[in-house]
Amino acid sequence: SSWDSLFPACLFCSSVVKMVLVLLLTLASACLASKLPVVDLGYELHQAISFNSSHDLYNFSNIRYAAPPVGDLRFQAPILPKQNREHIQNGSIGRICPQADPLWSTKVQPAFLLSYFYNQSVSLSTNISSFEYKPAEQDPRTSEDCLFLDVVVPKKIFERTKNKTAASRKHLAPVLVWIYGGGYVGGDKGNSDPTGLIQRSRLGGNDGIVYVALNYRLGAFGWLGGDSITANGTANAALHDQRFALDWVYKNIHLFGGDATRVTVMGESAGAGSILHQITAYGGTRGASPFKQAILQSPGWVPVISEEQQEDTLQQFLGILNVSTIEQARKLPSHKLIAANAYQVATKSQWGQFTYGPVVDGSFVPALPGQLLLRGDFDHNLNIMVGHNANEGLIFTSPDSVNSTGLAIQMKTLSPNTPRNVSDFVLDVLYPPVYNGSYGYTDSVARTALAISDLIFQCNTDYLNRAFYNETYAYQFSIPPALHGQDVSYTFYNNGSSSVDNATVALAMQDYFTSFVQHGAPKSHLTPVFRKHGEHAQLMNIGNNTIQPTPDLTNNPRCRFWQTAPYYKPT
Repeated sequence: SSWDSLFPACLFCSSVVKMVLVLLLTLASACLASKLPVVDLGYELHQAISFNSSHDLYNFSNIRYAAPPVGDLRFQAPILPKQNREHIQNGSIGRICPQADPLWSTKVQPAFLLSYFYNQSVSLSTNISSFEYKPAEQDPRTSEDCLFLDVVVPKKIFERTKNKTAASRKHLAPVLVWIYGGGYVGGDKGNSDPTGLIQRSRLGGNDGIVYVALNYRLGAFGWLGGDSITANGTANAALHDQRFALDWVYKNIHLFGGDATRVTVMGESAGAGSILHQITAYGGTRGASPFKQAILQSPGWVPVISEEQQEDTLQQFLGILNVSTIEQARKLPSHKLIAANAYQVATKSQWGQFTYGPVVDGSFVPALPGQLLLRGDFDHNLNIMVGHNANEGLIFTSPDSVNSTGLAIQMKTLSPNTPRNVSDFVLDVLYPPVYNGSYGYTDSVARTALAISDLIFQCNTDYLNRAFYNETYAYQFSIPPALHGQDVSYTFYNNGSSSVDNATVALAMQDYFTSFVQHGAPKSHLTPVFRKHGEHAQLMNIGNNTIQPTPDLTNNPRCRFWQTAPYYKPT
């Protein structure tokens, strides 16, 4: 680069003067960096990448928590990273796991939602194969070597680690671990800025919380299942990533001022669905979870039990790669697998689906979480807060749903092996084509959306509430249109930002989350008392104009029906 572009005010300075200025600038940067703290993790030394002086927050970015899952470690459970203490790491190189998007979500869904909300009749194709696929430009941070996490901590909390007495457990701060959503094929740890949430946790003289966000493998890299992978790899590798990262937090978070015995894990959509699988991990046979509390926002995934269906997905992926075995896939260059994953998710995902997600593998996931909760096979020693949005299913609802046959079509794609008698019961009894509002819908689109909401999202909240004897804290986000994912901007609201319609609601929600993390119960001076779900099945309804307790409508016979997985017919 030219001197003049660096120092436009010194166009006539001598070369020597310019060199001195560059040297001074370099020294100033080095001096600033040298003041940022370094944490000794044993296997590496990691320095904070920045300090937010406005909010007194240290950011330790891109901390490696596992070895690169490449080569022979592809499609395997994570292992410990190698020791690397020669140089101090500062996380300056960001990493995200390979991403993908289904064509239905990018090509048709936005237009369909607009047509539905504005009552416009439009003709939209639901034939995925008719959509043109053009590979998206990859984010330059994309890498298979993506198992990293971030830690953001208030200076006051971190400074205590320098004092052995002050660093005793009673002076350690509660920890919030965020697991992002994205349909199990997209998302990364840096998608959400925790600054506003952390600031809210410091009200009332509180010192605040320690915030952690983690990456986990996505798509084919993290969610393969079936006989071929269980024989030569690890099914649901991403669940093992998350567990490995949570174990890292348990072992290391005290070095940042966090209390390993007061960890709350929080996630939305795929993140919350992952947490539900963590709660029921190994059917509860492996001891306590590496967290004490959980906040699950819209926990969801398309249930997959069938090993045959899992194997078909795996073989489809190998076919796109033009190989026959997992071992051959491990030998391919990274860019080929990244391209194949993106192509498969884009072109093979049926409407409302993402091809990949958690599957029943007989080990980490011995059965569907709903079944495990019903049996009592889970970690009972947890404090749970759980929520859903009022209109979860609409963005996953096909344009076919404008017709009365739309529900039958979409249920067939969601669960192709459902027995005929079960399908008839779903279509005629649970969600009959009666549009007078008595069943919760007034048109065929809303009928299909409710069935999807129940099966994939909101009944999961009911399973949790009943499994924990209604000692949970439940809420519903109802700000119109209350679509799936709409609440995330409220969760991570930063004071003054325009990302939400109602800032007061956002602050109340942040009060709920941070007080739950810090004290085990959600509360806010902006709202009525937030009581437990209780024997009368109450939740806190979070609306645009009012926030108040109301009966929980997920406490219904439909969810009792879905919990037993009646749609599954062994093959």
